[in-house]
Amino acid sequence: MGINSESDIEANLQIGPTDQGMVRIFVEATGIEIPMDFTPEEAAEIAEEIMAAAKAADLLK
Repeated sequence: MGINSESDIEANLQIGPTDQGMVRIFVEATGIEIPMDFTPEEAAEIAEEIMAAAKAADLLK
């Protein structure tokens, strides 16, 4: 499965700070939980990548 492949899989996404000073992205789908912890600097880089992707996707509309 790639970035352009559609899927019927439903998942929940939660993002927030941990008590250890990290930023957690938590993905939950049927039968699976994926916690991913990032430093604040890494999280800021991810946020920038998401914003860039959103702008690029908006240009395709």
